[in-house]
Amino acid sequence: MGTPELISPRSPRVTAARRLARRAFRGKERRFIAEGPQAVREAIAHRTGGVPTLIELFATVEAAERHTEIVEAARAAGVRVHYADDRTVADISQTVTPQGLLGVCGFLDSPFEEILATRPQLIAVLANVRDPGNAGTVLRCADAAGADAVVLTDASVDLYNPKSVRASVGSLFHLPVAVGVPVERVVSGLQSAGVRILAADGAGDRDLDAELDTGSMGGPTAWVFGNEAWGLPEETRALADAVVRVPIHGRAESLNLATAAAVCLYASARAQRSPGGCRAVSPA
Repeated sequence: MGTPELISPRSPRVTAARRLARRAFRGKERRFIAEGPQAVREAIAHRTGGVPTLIELFATVEAAERHTEIVEAARAAGVRVHYADDRTVADISQTVTPQGLLGVCGFLDSPFEEILATRPQLIAVLANVRDPGNAGTVLRCADAAGADAVVLTDASVDLYNPKSVRASVGSLFHLPVAVGVPVERVVSGLQSAGVRILAADGAGDRDLDAELDTGSMGGPTAWVFGNEAWGLPEETRALADAVVRVPIHGRAESLNLATAAAVCLYASARAQRSPGGCRAVSPA
């Protein structure tokens, strides 16, 4: 088999993909870039209205040979595959060390009302989270903990920022995510659906260990996580049913956002799966 023809760096397809590095173009086209084999694999498997979320695939010859199953799956799903040189792929991805596979994907966020209709049991809410890497990592933590959804408020970072997508390592395609929702609307909607709202804050008046000991965390729960630098504003904390801190048993000054989110989400996941919890499995 001969060397496949490479797409020109000046091709309109390359130009269009390159523009998706900018939020304005992502919003206008309702498309984003997913980079790397894991993200592309998940994008092929994910369906929106029965159609793969992946729209087209750019691959270096080397990456295509290394991940033949991904390229074949893309073609089988009707996705157009473009071979490109390393420089073109790097130009589109705008990373120092691109992984050789880039997928152009359609937006996949869900309306907040649709998430409410599913009666979620565990939700992560990102309020004023501005760092895209943190947002993607929290999404990944939520996925790992078995959360039912993630909500990014209107003051948070763009879900489709390339750094957010990379940091999610494919989890973006695994669970519903709502974006651009005012925090007041998120809280009121979830409370009306019977979900307890816990604000994670290092200055919280309740201790996570104590909450677990009292057995109060087994029901439907939404964790609200705030800005990396200044946490949650007082008006947001006031909306919550409780403000909870992760205890620091050692000498560390604090935990970063993603680590604190993982601790909180897994604490709820464990409580919900314990006897009497909302996810506990009744014996046969």
